[in-house]
Amino acid sequence: MQPFIHLHVHTQYSILDGQASVPALVDKAIKDGMKSIAITDHGNMFGIKEFFNYVEKKNSDVNKEIKSLKKQISALTESGTNPEELEDCKQKLDAAKAKLFKPIIGCEMYVAHNRLTDKNGKQDQSGYHLVVLAKNKKGYHNLIKLVSKGWTEGFYMRPRTDKVELEKYREGLIVCSACLGGEIPKKITADQLEEAEKAVLWFKEMFGEDYYLELQRHKATVSRANHETYPLQETVNKQLIQLARKHNIKLICTNDVHFVDEENAEAHDRLICLSTGKDLDDPKRMLYTKQEWMKTQAEMNEIFADIPEALSNTLEIAEKVEFYSINHGPIMPVYPIPETFGTEDSYRQKYTVDDLKAEFGNKFDTLGGAEKLYRIKLEGDYLRELTMEGAKERWGEMNEVQKERIDFELDTIIKMGFPGYFLIVQDFISAARKMGVSVGPGRGSAAGSAVAYCLKITQIDPIEYDLLFERFLNPDRISLPDIDIDFDDDGRGEVLRWVTEKIRL
Repeated sequence: MQPFIHLHVHTQYSILDGQASVPALVDKAIKDGMKSIAITDHGNMFGIKEFFNYVEKKNSDVNKEIKSLKKQISALTESGTNPEELEDCKQKLDAAKAKLFKPIIGCEMYVAHNRLTDKNGKQDQSGYHLVVLAKNKKGYHNLIKLVSKGWTEGFYMRPRTDKVELEKYREGLIVCSACLGGEIPKKITADQLEEAEKAVLWFKEMFGEDYYLELQRHKATVSRANHETYPLQETVNKQLIQLARKHNIKLICTNDVHFVDEENAEAHDRLICLSTGKDLDDPKRMLYTKQEWMKTQAEMNEIFADIPEALSNTLEIAEKVEFYSINHGPIMPVYPIPETFGTEDSYRQKYTVDDLKAEFGNKFDTLGGAEKLYRIKLEGDYLRELTMEGAKERWGEMNEVQKERIDFELDTIIKMGFPGYFLIVQDFISAARKMGVSVGPGRGSAAGSAVAYCLKITQIDPIEYDLLFERFLNPDRISLPDIDIDFDDDGRGEVLRWVTEKIRL
């Protein structure tokens, strides 16, 4: 039996089209002995974090084993006393790595017939299907750019990219010709064989060895199903095989997965009724072939027994794909502090690393060391200046209670690394008020902050009403403070637009 993995898979994140949950797909693949699986939802990457996290969970025991073996190898290499044990550990490490299940992040994109900016009626609606897979982290970032731009600039019935964008962001991507909705299959079924060949050559020129022609065979076996798809697929497959041989392009086979098991076909059929707004007994409604379940390796081998290389080439793609992490810490926009107050460069000249260590103590490493702390100190000092200015407006000359409270809060905020957060929040609250947007007095834990009061984020004096700055009393338990502000409905939209523009800048 030829090894095989699925590379054309729709999860429930293909909204009202895919019915398969991410865990069910991964579990079935692992149970069947597959080494990998791709998810390629229609036009989006909504499911990739759940996919990545679930595969990480499934790989956790193996990763612990790998980590332990690497430590042993490092110790044995350093000692140089037991070469046989070292070789044994290396073999065990290779065996452990082979047990890892690999997630392949992808998307079945819509490629505009012309440019993604063209939106001139039916001819520009939707687009040709194209399976795009991220080969490495660079490819993952490029795929994100393609998909995001498809939604923000190319949306016209569907989120669309185009060939200009594909060429621009092609690095690190693997591309497959997709189902009957792909450009080459569409042109073949329209008897535009010369145009189909031109399209094949364009993709080969762009993606080289990372371009694959995709075969599908969905032969309906029940009466209430789409029986027209399979004859079209066979017509297309014949031409794809000829094009592959002629231009030295590798073939892969896929099953257009939309649900996990064969018995889920009827439930998926009802989902399609919801998607299309049709009654179940409507004789003219859309039907799938009901072959779109996640077939096992044995089932795929039976279907494509005459083209074994199309099965094994799916493993070639998996081997090309690298293991990489998509995890990333939160990205905060940088608040623009006036250069007349100070810059990071000026702070580097003014304060030494030892100065920062003395000020931040055991928080020095936690907050990212000197590289991050110069910025935090700059933001903290500017936050202190704005707070003191605001305190004068609120209270005039501060008494000892007010001063002690402000100092305590600022010290806590700065040593937790949040001065930039407070600066950003006061900025958009101030802008909202200048726009005439109705802003509430503030609620949540921030209502107990004297700093928030002095910055005019909130309108309630926490000292006068004996409100506690309690959320910050245990810094180890919090990630970001809650600053809940009430806007009216019209104002919320205005503020969001303003904030979005600030972040872009």
